[in-house]
Amino acid sequence: MKASEIRQLTAEELNTKLNDLKAELFNLRFQLAINQLENPMRISAVKKDIARVKTVIRANELSKENA
Repeated sequence: MKASEIRQLTAEELNTKLNDLKAELFNLRFQLAINQLENPMRISAVKKDIARVKTVIRANELSKENA
């Protein structure tokens, strides 16, 4: 998911997306532990998506404080 796509989401959608990504990361780590993970690079991609979503959430919070 691109940062430009994430910036277009509302605060509620961002929180939902963050929860979905965290659940996906949990499932990927579980699959890695039992050696059923097909694409190990997906873990790092999900981590980066989580970071992008958290960054946009924080930027929105800061912009509200300054306004």
